[in-house]
Amino acid sequence: QLVESGGSSVQAGGSLRVSCEASGYTARVYCMGWFRQAPGKEREGVATIYTGGSSTRYADSVKGRFTISQDNAKNTLYLQMTSLKPEDTAMYYCAAGGSLGCSRFRPADFAYWGQGTQVTVS
Repeated sequence: QLVESGGSSVQAGGSLRVSCEASGYTARVYCMGWFRQAPGKEREGVATIYTGGSSTRYADSVKGRFTISQDNAKNTLYLQMTSLKPEDTAMYYCAAGGSLGCSRFRPADFAYWGQGTQVTVS
C-alpha cells in the first residue's frame, strides 16, 4: 500500500514537498518513483530512485527543480519540488516496482500505486 500526502495549491515559484508512505508489499521492490498526470494527458514519469541505493533519474522538465529522496527507516518516499510552474499542476502518484521501472521510466513497469495527491500551481 502506498499513501501519498502533502499536495496543495501554491503560487508559481513556490516550493512543496509531497510524501509517500509504503507498507505491505507482496513482492520485492527495487525501484520507487513519482509520476504525474494532468487532465487530458497521459501519466508521465517525474523521478525515480533505486530502493537499495541513491541512484536517481529525472524527467527533463523537472531537472534542477525537483529532488527525490527516501527514508528507508520510515518506509517513506519524498519529492521536494522548488521553482514550481503552472505546468507542474497535476495529480502526483507514488509508485513502486522492480528495477525495470528505474531504467525504463514507464508506468507499466510499476506494480504498486498510491491514490495520488493533487498539486496545483497558479
